[in-house]
Amino acid sequence: MEAQSQVEQIFFDDAIADKAMLNQLGKRYPDAEVYSISSDLFAKVSYRETTGGIIIVVKTESKLPADLKLGKNPLILVVEGVEKPGNLGAILRTADAAAIDAVICCNLPGDIYNPNIIRASLGTIFTVPLAVADNETAMQWLKDHKITTYCSNLHEATDYFEQDFSGACAIVVGTEATGVTEAWQTFASANVKVPMLGKIDSMNVSVAAAIMLYEARRQRGYSII
Repeated sequence: MEAQSQVEQIFFDDAIADKAMLNQLGKRYPDAEVYSISSDLFAKVSYRETTGGIIIVVKTESKLPADLKLGKNPLILVVEGVEKPGNLGAILRTADAAAIDAVICCNLPGDIYNPNIIRASLGTIFTVPLAVADNETAMQWLKDHKITTYCSNLHEATDYFEQDFSGACAIVVGTEATGVTEAWQTFASANVKVPMLGKIDSMNVSVAAAIMLYEARRQRGYSII
C-alpha cells in the first residue's frame, strides 16, 4: 500500500476479495481501472492458488542508478549475480525492514520483475529504492557519489562487526556458489566477512546480507525506523 509505483488496473473476485482493502486501493489509486471478474477467470489469471482475491497491474519502470535519490549519508546494498528469486526477494524484505537507501542489482541472470521475486519480496520490490545495472556502471556511480564500498569475502577480510559502516557506504554480496567476482573485490576499499564457526564455509546470501545491514543500521542508530 505504500508503494509509489503507478497502478494501472485492479482486478478482483467479488467472492473472496477483501472489501476493505479494495476500498483502500480505490482511494489510493483513483485513476486505476477496476474490474470485477468471475472466480473461474480469476483462478486462471492469478499466479498463486491462494490469493486475497485482488490482482493489481503495475506499470514497470526503468531502474537505473542515476535515478536513485540519496540522503547525505546513504547505506546501499549491491547484489551481484544472485540467481534465486527467493533469495533476492528475501534481500528486498530485509532492505525494507532496515530502511536502507537503495539496492543495486548487478548482472542479474533474469528479469527483476520475475513473479517469483515479486512474491518472495512480499511487494517490497515496489517500496525499496532499486536500480539494475552492470558492474561497471554501478562501480562508476558509487565512485562518482564518493560511497565507500565493502565487499563480502571470506579471504583477507575483517569481521563485519569490526568494520565502520557509519559513513556513506555500500555492502556487496554475491552468489553462494562463487561469491562476489574479482572485479568487485578489486574495486572495494576492504573485504568483510561473517565468521563461519561450523563445518561449512558459506551462508545463504540473504542471511549474510541481513546480518551486515543490521550491523550497519546498529552503528547508525535506529531512529530512522
